Amino acid sequence: MTRETSNDLAPDLASQLAQDPVPAGNARERLLDAAEALIYAGGIHATGVDAIVRQSGAARKSFYTHFGSKDALVAAALERRDERWMNWFITGTQQCGKTARKRLLGMFDVLREWFASDDFHGCAFLNAAGEIASCDDPIRIVARKHKERLLDFVRTQCDAFAAESTIDARHTARLARQWLILLDGAIAVALVSGEADAALDAQTTARTLLDAETAKSADSPTRNSTRKSANQPATRRSPSRRTAT
Repeated sequence: MTRETSNDLAPDLASQLAQDPVPAGNARERLLDAAEALIYAGGIHATGVDAIVRQSGAARKSFYTHFGSKDALVAAALERRDERWMNWFITGTQQCGKTARKRLLGMFDVLREWFASDDFHGCAFLNAAGEIASCDDPIRIVARKHKERLLDFVRTQCDAFAAESTIDARHTARLARQWLILLDGAIAVALVSGEADAALDAQTTARTLLDAETAKSADSPTRNSTRKSANQPATRRSPSRRTAT
């Protein structure tokens, strides 16, 4: 089967997410670096403030000065990761093809490269949300905003797909939500199974979904009626038998 996408141009997530060298005096950035690395690898509850401070090389006083609490530090680290992760994912997706269909399917090729990397530990935002019970917790809020940003980007690609195909634009919001489930599902399966090809399984399902949407739209009575009317010549009215008065 001919692949509809190419991962040759997908950027490497490790390099995209790698922080620039932090000046020795910038304790805040070093604390964020340490918190993100340790928590992504081991989880929020398993990572203590002492370990973060020790890895950062910052003084404990700096931790309290810049953040005041572990939760505030974790939320700030996730916000920073959100920006880098989205930049990486958007760039990789846009390089997968000139059509929206290729870009939508290419999202799974981008994910597969991430799944195959040594530092893949699942979605940092799903992982964090799973450890925090309260929906109003700042950490859960950051995680939720990340998924909203991802959904918004997927929606732009679904809208573009509708514009270049026959599907009804009113269905793109639902399609985008289904697409997000496939993306997050692939991430979860890859984390648990250790199989990078979970992305390709999700891609196969995604391709079927696009084909089904296209076929459903083509069979729509309203659309067919519109096309039929457009192809038929206008009917001329017969002369009236009434005489002018």
